[in-house]
Amino acid sequence: MGTDAAIEWVTERVGAPGADLGVAIRPGVGLGIAVADDVLPVGTDDPASVVAGIEAAVAPRWVWFDRPSGPDPLAAAGVRVARCWDVLTVHRLLHGRWRTSVALVWARLHDLAPDGLPTMGQLGLLDDHGDGDGDPEQPVRPDGYLRPEWVAGGWSATPERLARWAALALDAAARQRRLLGLRPLPERAHSTARSESAAELLCAELEVDGLPIDTVEAERLITEAAGPRPRDETHADELRRARDDEVLAILGPGRAVDLRNPADVKAMLRTVGLDLPDTRAWRLERHQDDHPLVAALLRWRKAERISTTYGWRWLDEHVHAGRLRGEWSSCDGAAGRMTASAGLHNLPAELRPAVAAEAGHVLVRADLGQIEPRVLAAVSGDAALIAATADDDLYQPVATRLGVTRDVAKVAVLGAMYGSTTGRSAHALRGLEQAYPTAMGVLEAAARAGAAGEDVYTIGGRRVRMWVDDRSEEIEADASLDRARSVAAARGRFARNALIQGAAAELFKVWAVTVRARAEPLGARIVLCLHDELLLHVPDERAADAVTLVGDALDEAAYRWSPARDVRFVAEVTTVRRWSEAK
Repeated sequence: MGTDAAIEWVTERVGAPGADLGVAIRPGVGLGIAVADDVLPVGTDDPASVVAGIEAAVAPRWVWFDRPSGPDPLAAAGVRVARCWDVLTVHRLLHGRWRTSVALVWARLHDLAPDGLPTMGQLGLLDDHGDGDGDPEQPVRPDGYLRPEWVAGGWSATPERLARWAALALDAAARQRRLLGLRPLPERAHSTARSESAAELLCAELEVDGLPIDTVEAERLITEAAGPRPRDETHADELRRARDDEVLAILGPGRAVDLRNPADVKAMLRTVGLDLPDTRAWRLERHQDDHPLVAALLRWRKAERISTTYGWRWLDEHVHAGRLRGEWSSCDGAAGRMTASAGLHNLPAELRPAVAAEAGHVLVRADLGQIEPRVLAAVSGDAALIAATADDDLYQPVATRLGVTRDVAKVAVLGAMYGSTTGRSAHALRGLEQAYPTAMGVLEAAARAGAAGEDVYTIGGRRVRMWVDDRSEEIEADASLDRARSVAAARGRFARNALIQGAAAELFKVWAVTVRARAEPLGARIVLCLHDELLLHVPDERAADAVTLVGDALDEAAYRWSPARDVRFVAEVTTVRRWSEAK
């Protein structure tokens, strides 16, 4: 069946835009389409063009199990669909665990024991004997489990198999919707499932598009920090020793210290009168004026990090054709933040000048301001805290209300969300409980639930699991409550933060996917999502439009997401040529 016939088939069966359409794609084989109780196998070498045609004709909500490993075939072909339902992503929302599989999701949706998942033996994926149980051309075994040979890749062997796989994805999505309807806030849970799935579309595009890198500048910065490109391993060892010697020379001749061993470094520092409990960077920075050795050690660490993690090997492995590419996920498995590999989320500040717009383009950077306390105001509905969000600097009205300095107010608010109740903000924290009782009550309720080992749920319906102390029996036998109390306190701190951080991550992704949808006409692309920050690559002539767009998209995202519409969310937006120019 050709593209036009497939589009006609879908158009006859799909009603309004946004209707579910199951799909399974394999380049070189074709695609399978499923709607209601009907399926269509399409054999084609270019399934992306069929998807593009259907997208233009009816704009469905594409339903699939998961993004493929490696470059996404749609993103790689430049096909940007508007809506999807990613079954594995929604499963993570429902169950609060990142590690999963199609087989496990299917089992859970059909009340099958997860520990009973069948495994594939020595037979090949397409062996007609299968497991000797039922028709091997059907993906579901008589016992209800998915056939392991299908899960392992057999689903994509033929267009007919692709169509059956698409039908299973459609069935799984329908079951997930019923489960989301059982959440305390079902409408919000459904909305989160849609935005989280759309975030996976963005992740696929981020993997293909990559982050623009000025390779010449990157090479210069790496050389400046870690030395020239090593000719061979012997030369690499020489450069490594030279970096070490810049530190050890301060000790004088004959002193052998392994700078990569924290115990050796602590002992070295004691020889110059610095007895420190650890060698963490923030602690060393407090003492960098006490002795030249400390400043040299801090410089060495930066050079060592670039050399070993972001040096020549990193450049060769991850930067190609002027783009840094890594794997992206819309959820980190805990509170739901986006994650990336290849250093995309940990690029040292020293290398940021290498992140540069290509000729004829600029970078538009948008950074959410004070997002977590503003989210706390929205989630809790605390009228006094909502009023504080009207200020560009939320911490200033809080400080005025508490009668403390802005810095103390900031530490107190963050401490309330992170579970820190000691130090100079302790008094202000007690003031928060009086001034903002509703907001503090929401945090305390989450902390109590977490301490008791109860899972908590974000406002968007994401389940955040608490862990169980695996030494509980030993504790009971020893009649010792110290560890039990410590574990409970840790769970409480985690729960109160995850409640807000998770909600902030959900708002961020609604914002990001809104920008993704609106940026297409400008020729703009999101090239980085970093915690609360978006980086767009924009044609020069559309820079002003992109700046307006990200602000309008934040207002739209906040309106759609926020349970308290009076909460004001803000973003600092700048236009730069290099990421390092953004303040």
